[in-house]
Amino acid sequence: MKNICDWNNCFDTGEYKAPIEKDNSKRYRLLCLAHVKEFNKNWNYFKGMDDEQVFDFLKSDMTWHKPTQSFSSSDNFFKVLWNNTLKDEFDKTKLRGEYNHMNQFKFDANDIKAFSILGVSVGQKWEQIQDQFKTLVKKFHPDINLGNKEYEEKLKLITLAYTQLKNTYKEKIDN
Repeated sequence: MKNICDWNNCFDTGEYKAPIEKDNSKRYRLLCLAHVKEFNKNWNYFKGMDDEQVFDFLKSDMTWHKPTQSFSSSDNFFKVLWNNTLKDEFDKTKLRGEYNHMNQFKFDANDIKAFSILGVSVGQKWEQIQDQFKTLVKKFHPDINLGNKEYEEKLKLITLAYTQLKNTYKEKIDN
């Protein structure tokens, strides 16, 4: 069944989509080639917008109209990812009992989880932790593992754990 052009008094086949509204690309009308060319000549997406609205649209278009945050914001991707990774899954009373010997270092649950992810123990020199990190990066790097997503996720976790220890453990032990 042929679609007829939606242009007034045109009976050619309508093969080309033309939007009905500028904010809803799912609604369109079908036009013939001659009328879709005419439609495109006269189409102005920004019609009815003032300069500030056009500027805001173009600025938003640079990020595909998705909200963004600066890297220094508290909500940046890596901080959110790290905090979600380190959610305390243990009973705090059990954690205090089992890891009581670590209290002398005053590490929090995030530090303890980072030690476990890297497979290192408290009290090791920072250089030993760096060596373990380098070994794990070589083992789980996606280039070595043919781009396996499972290894890639493991490597992200290892990197986040190393960053956590770099920011807390290094200054507590090496000072």
